[in-house]
Amino acid sequence: MGIVKIGDELHEEVRRASAVMCRSINAQAEFWMKIGMLAEANPDQSFNDIVRAQLEAAQIRPAHSVVA
Repeated sequence: MGIVKIGDELHEEVRRASAVMCRSINAQAEFWMKIGMLAEANPDQSFNDIVRAQLEAAQIRPAHSVVA
């Protein structure tokens, strides 16, 4: 584990997002970093595609699926 230095403005964004998402500030920052890393590695995938793949990898099925 280490320390990541970020600007005050970004820290405030993380703090506000963490409250909305019911995550700690560190968990929110880690989530954004992980999603960003996966998005860079998979530029053809949407955010939803990335999250869905991560849920499937963890063998988690959504409570319900909406099919259009």
